[in-house]
Amino acid sequence: MTVIDCISIKLAAFARSLAKRLTEDTPEASRLRTAVSKSMAGDESRKGGILAALRRSPLVGADLDLTRSHDAGRDTDI
Repeated sequence: MTVIDCISIKLAAFARSLAKRLTEDTPEASRLRTAVSKSMAGDESRKGGILAALRRSPLVGADLDLTRSHDAGRDTDI
């Protein structure tokens, strides 16, 4: 399992947990819904948000080799 797979699994679990909490009828869930709404609305005037997030990634400077092999593949019987 790759690092990306692990991150994807943890992110999916977090998203499910957050979605479940947001559907609850509690004061805490109401505060969470308000916070998420404000966060998602964001500041339209701010530029470079995605670039800044990518620069904060723990993979920055990891010198990953992301080139793909261009092999012909394998023969299959259809």
